[in-house]
This record gives sequence, C-alpha cells and structure tokens, in this order.
Amino acid sequence: DGRATTDIRAIWGEVDYLPGCHGSSIFTRGETQSLTTVTLGSATDVNRLDGVTYQGHESFYLHYNFPPFSTGEARMLRGTSRREIGHGNLAQRALKKMIPSDNPYTVRIVSDILESNGSSSMATVCAGTMALMDAGIKMKKPVSGIAMGLISDEKDPNNYAILSDILGDEDHLGDMDFKVAGTKDGITSLQMDIKITGITFEIMEKALEQAKSGREHILLEMNKTI
Repeated sequence: DGRATTDIRAIWGEVDYLPGCHGSSIFTRGETQSLTTVTLGSATDVNRLDGVTYQGHESFYLHYNFPPFSTGEARMLRGTSRREIGHGNLAQRALKKMIPSDNPYTVRIVSDILESNGSSSMATVCAGTMALMDAGIKMKKPVSGIAMGLISDEKDPNNYAILSDILGDEDHLGDMDFKVAGTKDGITSLQMDIKITGITFEIMEKALEQAKSGREHILLEMNKTI
C-alpha cells in the first residue's frame, strides 16, 4: 500500500463514543476499526467458569465479536467461532494484568469489529484500554498492540523483511503473523502464527524491537485521544 516496512497506518479514535455506556471508545487504524464498550458490575455479575478441570469465576472478561459485514461478507450470524474465542482470549490477557488487584468492580469489555483489514485483535486491545480509562478504571499502565509480518526468501535465510502493522493481504501472502501487545515498559501478551518451518533468533529479536517502536507510536496517538 506504499508504506515503508516500519510505517503504521493512520490512527483515529474517540472516547465516550456511546454516551449510555459506563465506558466506550472507537479505535481505527487504517481499515480496521473496533467499537468497544466497558460495563461495570457488582460481585454477582462475575463470569462463571465451568470447565472440565476447573470451576470458578473471573471478575474481568472480554468478548470479541467479528460480524461478517466487517470484511464485506453477507452470511448468516451463527454461534461464536473458535477464531472469536481465541482473539478475545488474546486481548483479555493483554489487558488483564493492568487492572489493579483492588479494583472493586466486575468489568466486562465487548469489542465489535466494524471493519477489518488486519489485526482486529490488537485494535481491540487499543480500544479496550481507552474504554477502560473512559469508564474510570485506574489501569496501572495503558496497553497497545500491533501485528508484525514477515516476507522471507526460502533460498537465502538472510534475505527477509519484517513488516509493521500488517494488512490482511500481508498476513495472507506473508510468512508470519506475530501479535505483540504491551505497555511502554513491557509485553503483556504474544501470539504467533508462522507458515514457514521456523524463524531465527535474529528475526525474533528484530520483530520484537520493531514491534516496540510501533506500540510506542500507537500509545502516543491513544494518549492524544485520552
């Protein structure tokens, strides 16, 4: 799309976007947009977990919705997909550790993806941070997220390019989708999909460094909005 490998797409966002919610935000990066709401509840509103090996509850949880129209598709809305569950878990992990332990509320975040062209889960992290702040939750530190890509030469392992803030096509045609979320001081969650045999330590190191620069740029734009 004409960007350099380290360029981040244009960012736009607002907080208090939906006045009826406890907290809300809209975050747009390129052609990816998340409308996120935060609802605060009491101890009776916890999310009850009833798994095969674990029973309990959680007072902070995030739901991620990816409707067909976000990618220009026209199909029936069915049950929650494995992809939505996975992306929701990734975004929840990215934000959970930044919620103070003495937070008295049950917090539910819902991210609705209104358009998607790469890295909607990381847009959810950014929108979630802004919505939490809008709701008055005293986060330890704001969190942003970015998806890194890779184009490599099979015959020459030293010939490669690491891409920041990948588009859907760069994810589809590239060799890696490496999602990195964190604060200015550290990483809170990671997820990597690769289509090649493996990556070297050097590529991993460069991708993390480039992701840090991208995250800091996105955090700066988020702070302007806040």
